[in-house]
Parts: sequence; C-alpha cells; structure tokens
Amino acid sequence: MANKREKVLVVIQLSGGNDYLNCIVPFENGLYKDARPHIKITDDEVIPLDNGYGLNPGMGAIKDIYDRGNLAIIHGIGYPVPNRSHFRSMDIWHTAEPAAVGSQGWLGQAVRDLDPNGSNIVTAVNFGNGLPRALASPGVPVTSVGDLESYGLLTGVVGDRQRLMALNAFSRMYTPVMGGDAVMEYLGKTGLDAMRGADIIKEAPANYSSNVEYPDNPFAQSLKGVAQVHIADLGTRVFYTQYGSFDTHTDEVSLQSSLWSDISSSVEAFYQDLEEHGLGDEVTVLMFSEFGRRVKDNGTGTDHGSGGVAFVMGNQVQGGHYGEYPSLDPAKLVEGDLAYNFDFRGLYTDILEDWLEVEARPIVNGAYEKIRPFG
Repeated sequence: MANKREKVLVVIQLSGGNDYLNCIVPFENGLYKDARPHIKITDDEVIPLDNGYGLNPGMGAIKDIYDRGNLAIIHGIGYPVPNRSHFRSMDIWHTAEPAAVGSQGWLGQAVRDLDPNGSNIVTAVNFGNGLPRALASPGVPVTSVGDLESYGLLTGVVGDRQRLMALNAFSRMYTPVMGGDAVMEYLGKTGLDAMRGADIIKEAPANYSSNVEYPDNPFAQSLKGVAQVHIADLGTRVFYTQYGSFDTHTDEVSLQSSLWSDISSSVEAFYQDLEEHGLGDEVTVLMFSEFGRRVKDNGTGTDHGSGGVAFVMGNQVQGGHYGEYPSLDPAKLVEGDLAYNFDFRGLYTDILEDWLEVEARPIVNGAYEKIRPFG
C-alpha cells in the first residue's frame, strides 16, 4: 500500500456541451416532457435518483458513487451573460474571465502557487492532445501526452540540443500568429521542461500493477494513465483529461447515453484502482461542460444553451444536491434556455481553497459564493 500523499485534483472536461436536462433528468416534471416530445428520457429508461430527478440511462456506475455519498451534483452552474460558442464559453471556463479574454488558465495559476519554484516539472499532467487553456500560464510547464506509450510533444527527439532546434522551428511556424514574445516565453525553459516531464512519466507503467480491468475506450485509457502516474508517486497534483463530443444536435438520446456509459464505467474503474492501492482518499474529480443545451428539442437533438451541471466526486466529498435545479417555466427561461443560478467561479473557489489549499481570489478575480462540498 502506498503512503498517503498530497491532495490531487483530476479534471474531466465534457467537451461539446453536455445536455443538463437529459443528464440529471427532471422526469416527474410535465414541463420537461412537454418541451422534449422527441428526445425525453422516459420513465422506464431513467435511473431514479431522488427529489423527482433521475440519471441518464448511461450513468449506472455514477449512481453507485452517488449512493455511497461521494458525488456532489452542482445544479444550474454557469456565468452571467451566457455565451453559446463552444470556443468562447470553454475559454471562459478555462480562464475564469467571463467579461474579457483571459491570458492565464485558472489551473496554470494554481500550479504556480502549488510549486512556485518550479521544483517538480510534472506537477501538472494533461492526458490528451494539445494543452488546455486551463493549464496554460507563463513559466508553468505542463506535461501533455496522448497516452503513456506515445510520450507527448517532441519527446521522441533525444537530447536538449535537438529539442531546442525543434522548438525553434516550432516558434518560427507560430510567431506570425501569436507574436514572437509569447511564443518564445512558452517555448523556452517551459517547453523543454514539458518534454523532460514526458520522459519522467513514461516510466510509470513499468512500476504499475493492478487487478482492475478498465473498459476498452480511449477515455478509460486516459484515466488509467492518471492512475499509473499518481500511483508512481511523482508528485503530480493536477491531472486533466477530456471526453466527447457532447454536441448532440442530432441523435442525442443514443449518443449521450453512450458517452455517459463510457465515462461512468471508466470513473468507476479508476476509483477501484485507487482504492486497491490505498489512495482513494486523496483524489477529487471535477467534471464540467462549457454549457447546457436548449430546453426544447430540435427533433432528434438539442442546440447550444446555457445553465448546466457540474460534478465533484471523491471520498472526501459530501455527496448530494447543491443549489437548485433551474425552473422550466417558459417565463423564467433565458432566451429559451435554463437560467444559471450558481457562478462556476464559486466552485473553483471551493476547489482552490478547500482542496488544493491555494488562494482563490487572484485566480478567479474576486470573491464568490461557495457551496462547500468538502464539509
């Protein structure tokens, strides 16, 4: 059994706009059924939860986590003046800047506070292509890998001299778009550190063993990679991954259920793996999406909306419902969408202050109401 380590945050981005209404289903509400004659989750399909709500049929394993008291459901989450662009709304979530284009990711700033001297170049690890804006901050290296058998950006290039040549070529490509100062600021020491970080984490699978069998889908393999790196005790405090697309303009019922089936079974395996290694108490998972979807269906799907749901789970989380489900009364909708009633920066404040134990105000740019899912 591993020794107890520092608290760790795993962020799961549900890309594309997860449909709140067909995720946490108000199946006893007649307004829900009236608004969605073609894509409603029926009474015989829904997984009953409580308080007149149910879960999407693909969320069976998530129901088990809820029943254990380890899943917080945050209702009506969003921000003022909703933006229905995938790119802009996700950027708002990544930078905690609804009113302006932010220059730094909220998690990148948190990583700087966690490791101000940059003593551990794998404090943050992203499983997926590219670097999420949430993790981007000047001088903060982030190791980004597709999986632990392909070790990330340029890490097949051996030796610092060769890597610097590759980074210089990369900078020449992107300088006309981003500006030379911004490119070189990131691609200097930060770029080399990120590649060295990939060299470090590629060793994690060699020391990993588990009796847990993960599902056969890409998201499960990302979470398995998270478990391998965490179990290897490399000092990583923030992990990031994403799954989707939840952009269910058509064929929503089957697509959303399939996505949630992958996520639920993968998260269940991940926590089983942590528990097998005695590490469940130190890991919290945040799941979020950039926005919800419109109340009325468009035939077989839904279009971009506002007012969404987020989830926080883990052994240290006090499970249950947080906040109020937004009203489905047509008079209380915002241009046909659910109205948000809880600012996502309040949830970030909870996580930053009460889990990662860093100062939230300069990261979220103000003081926001907290829900206190950690007690």
